[in-house]
Amino acid sequence: MPQFSSTRRVQHSADAMFALVADVERYPEFVPLCEALTVRSRREKAGRTLMIADMTVGYKAIRETFTSQVILKPSEREIDVSYVDGPFKYLSNVWRFADCGDGCCDVHFHIDYEFKSRMLGALMGAMFDRAFRKFSQAFEERADALHGTMARPAAGA
Repeated sequence: MPQFSSTRRVQHSADAMFALVADVERYPEFVPLCEALTVRSRREKAGRTLMIADMTVGYKAIRETFTSQVILKPSEREIDVSYVDGPFKYLSNVWRFADCGDGCCDVHFHIDYEFKSRMLGALMGAMFDRAFRKFSQAFEERADALHGTMARPAAGA
């Protein structure tokens, strides 16, 4: 079943990147394929936030909405997303953020999913793969836009 993992070092703190990814209502502004996102419910408990959210993704004439449970764990700098309803057989997504010093952090992204329909999987699968490969970059670019950029080391330095 399709899955994708990446680790990307960014020039922002783990707390800043966690806050950016946790701000799900802003996703339609910059996340590839995300056309709409609505938080149905939000509960705080024991230092964690549990959200149920509907996300609409689209590519050309295809639009699909799915519901996910999102658990924000700020003390662990982790975000867990699990599938509730929609066009998938299953979907599991985890974000982890680890400070590296000098204001940098590693952003770990993993997603594992399968569409219910083979036809939809064939139509959307390749586009989803490309979009997932751009997710971490989209969040880094958003962080740069919101917080500015630090001087990046020259290539080969």
